[in-house]
Amino acid sequence: MTGKVKSLLLGALCALGGGGPAVLWADQAPVSCADFRFEETPFTACEIDLTRAQMRLFLRDGAGEIFGSFLNVADSLPENQVLAFAMNGGMYHPDRRPVGLYVEQGQEEMRIITSDGPGNFGLLPNGVFCLNAGKAAVIEARNFEAAPPVCEYATQSGPMLVIDGGLHPAFLPDSTSRYIRNGVGVRMEGTSVVAVISDAPVTFHQFARVFRDHFAINNALFLDGNVSRFYAPQLGRADFGLPLGPILGAVVDAQTGLE
Repeated sequence: MTGKVKSLLLGALCALGGGGPAVLWADQAPVSCADFRFEETPFTACEIDLTRAQMRLFLRDGAGEIFGSFLNVADSLPENQVLAFAMNGGMYHPDRRPVGLYVEQGQEEMRIITSDGPGNFGLLPNGVFCLNAGKAAVIEARNFEAAPPVCEYATQSGPMLVIDGGLHPAFLPDSTSRYIRNGVGVRMEGTSVVAVISDAPVTFHQFARVFRDHFAINNALFLDGNVSRFYAPQLGRADFGLPLGPILGAVVDAQTGLE
């Protein structure tokens, strides 16, 4: 049975419902996904329990070729694992190499960039999503550079959405710039990650408030907009489009995931 088929089977047996802002998850599986609305705008989110699911980044397969799609990642996994969630995991160049810091299995492929610059990535402060030893953190990039933590996996993007409980200072409530956007936030204890995609175009201000006000998350990072895609087999969702660069995903044991 291929990883793709196992992922679809996981989705058929483990579909979860959504609730209101206080309790989004109908049940707390290793990876729990739901559709919800915030200020009448539709969103989809998955919460990943790092004590029961392995979250990691995927860029290249065993032959060194860039995966490019969620199903390629799912099909690359061993028979006893399934891809329970994935989304694009950071900005990338036309050849799909990462923009900014990228670390996979402890190996740095791209260095950290902390200078301001054009585009969303250069709208400082930007940040790094770091995974290590079953915990996660979203760290402002210059703080990360000043005291680099150990990261088994890391991806840099920008701008930060929520910084120590406050919104990025450049976000305007009356902005007219609206795109499909995706990002990631980490709960205070560091063992729970919330990944969100907007299912309609939103401003940065509204997207950041989803993390701060709906999920009570103090630090969250924008991953990309316009090219944002989401893989949530629990919801029967596997977005497709042009090939991606880095992919952020969560892997669970096939038997555990089916319980």
